[in-house]
Amino acid sequence: MAASSESDILSNQNSRLPDDTVFYAIFPDFSLNSNPTPDLSSSLQSLHLQILQTISSFTTDYLWQHEPFALSLSSLPKPSCFCSSHLPHLHGKLRFGDNLDDEWFAVFLLFHISTSFPSLSIRVWDTDGEFLLIEAAFHLPRWLNPENSLNRVFIRQGHLHIVPKYRIPSPTLEDSLRFIFNRGEESRASETIQSSVKNRISDYPERATRNMHSVRVRVPVSVAQVLKHEPCLISLAVEGFYDRDIDAMKHAGRMERFLPKGREEELVCVSVKMSRAMYAQLVQQTFQAPKCYPMPNRTDAAAYAEAELGLKIACGLEMIYQLRKREGLEGKGSTWEAYRESLESSGYFQGLLPGSKEYQRLIDNAEEYYRNSYLFTRASEMLSAPVRRIDEILALPHSADNFSCQEVPPSDDDTWLYNGEDELNSALLERQKEMDLYNSKRKKKQKGQEDTDHSSSSNLDEAALGDIAKTMQAFVHKVSSYKGAEVPENRNLKEVDLNVDRFIKDIESVMKRQGFENAGSDVDVEGSSSDFDLDDSEDESDIAEPSEDNKDGEDTFMHSYSDVMNEELKTTTLEKSFVRANEQAQKKAEGKSNAAENMDEDFTPVDVDVNLVKSFLDSFSSQQGLPGPASNLLGLMGVKLPRNDDKKGGE
Repeated sequence: MAASSESDILSNQNSRLPDDTVFYAIFPDFSLNSNPTPDLSSSLQSLHLQILQTISSFTTDYLWQHEPFALSLSSLPKPSCFCSSHLPHLHGKLRFGDNLDDEWFAVFLLFHISTSFPSLSIRVWDTDGEFLLIEAAFHLPRWLNPENSLNRVFIRQGHLHIVPKYRIPSPTLEDSLRFIFNRGEESRASETIQSSVKNRISDYPERATRNMHSVRVRVPVSVAQVLKHEPCLISLAVEGFYDRDIDAMKHAGRMERFLPKGREEELVCVSVKMSRAMYAQLVQQTFQAPKCYPMPNRTDAAAYAEAELGLKIACGLEMIYQLRKREGLEGKGSTWEAYRESLESSGYFQGLLPGSKEYQRLIDNAEEYYRNSYLFTRASEMLSAPVRRIDEILALPHSADNFSCQEVPPSDDDTWLYNGEDELNSALLERQKEMDLYNSKRKKKQKGQEDTDHSSSSNLDEAALGDIAKTMQAFVHKVSSYKGAEVPENRNLKEVDLNVDRFIKDIESVMKRQGFENAGSDVDVEGSSSDFDLDDSEDESDIAEPSEDNKDGEDTFMHSYSDVMNEELKTTTLEKSFVRANEQAQKKAEGKSNAAENMDEDFTPVDVDVNLVKSFLDSFSSQQGLPGPASNLLGLMGVKLPRNDDKKGGE
């Protein structure tokens, strides 16, 4: 089980991505060749050297927070890296920690590499995923989101490329690389996205130079000797001080490697260059000098401040030296932690509690296997490299006289450390402007959409909307039977023996007899059912010989029904939901119902056709492009409304 896990511990699928780390992979076009040539490895090596030579002018004097920008060749035929790709390529990772400028400087270098080598496609991502898209969040196409952005975002020929969804719904890495190679003009992101990302790196490499800070410090001779030969080790010194724990503080209390003479050790004044982030990490922490450390008198404030900063550097260097020495002997560190996590995720420990006898037996077996593996050798070499280099430097002859005669320039102005509020406010203001612009554009688009929808409901296709009203009217006027609504042609109406006129008059007669004019009162339907058991002679006499009193029976029935309905609807908002005609209807002097006479409000007649069309459009819109009753009914009537799809940006 341990053997199977070894090749996968660096896989993106089997290990959690380290925090504060940016990853990148460079894929040359010749790696897409389906028939790899024997000299593929040599081509990668040649490309590797050319890239490092191209960026060397930018990285030579730059001090990285934790580790430098580096590239390595993928192991063939199946590389084990965070790219999880079988394609031969170059890859690397950079831990930037608290110094976000390191991440964006790495992005600048990758864009520069893509410009210098047009036949490369580059991926870059971090713990947040495709973080380049975050910079252009207000300009991305609507279909693009973190869930479907995998294997879509690349840097090529100095431009950002996004593989469109409508071309490749679920792309693999190889699919996307081939698409960008063959159809790069389609994948190239819009200018607004390009400018958003490039504005973030527009002031590099000048910003990288401004990010450096030189300061005068007083340190032991051994520390001055190490920093003189390897200035980049200041990053390890700051890391050791900033990330110290109780065990590391024990080494600082003894200072066995960098303060062998104790208080008799002489402090020398040197100029140390570091990044602004490193300087802030040192200055902003209070630290008590160990008893063995020679600190000057506080009366000389300038010398004491220089010695206090040098104290933090010296103790940090001592702590990281001892830590790396122990980890190098054990061959552990982050590589061992990743290996152990892979064992846990694969069920190697069988759910045993840490500290138990059986758990300890399994962990001992895993450590033994790890020590005999390639991972141990590689981790041991990496962790021990600074220790070996420090030992080599301190083995050279050195004394305080080598530094006492040197003229040390003054420290750089550090007001930037205390005036960062202005820069922060400026950055926040730029973001706010970007957000406001996005919101204003969105509101305009929504308003324009509403205007378009309103215009569409009245003027988009007048013929089609008119057809809706006409076809519905035709549908209503069709003759229906017990089998449903049918077209009048070829219909045998004698199939249903129903005299509609007589049926209506029968109902009116019953309503008149039961005093339907008081229909607002409660009626016991079951109790009155016997009242409907009428004589045929009565029905016939009422119909055959209508009296003068019931000549207007039809009008009486409709008016009574209208009164009751108006009374019911008066307390509802149904009235306001209808679209009414522009002109007031003329009130009729005759035949007006009693309820209508008592109404305080004049009613404008309802425009039946407009309300019909509006209801159809609202129902059609609520379907959101899916099948529904409105589209089905309109389809049966031969009317097809256009869909409002947005196909821009590959959506």
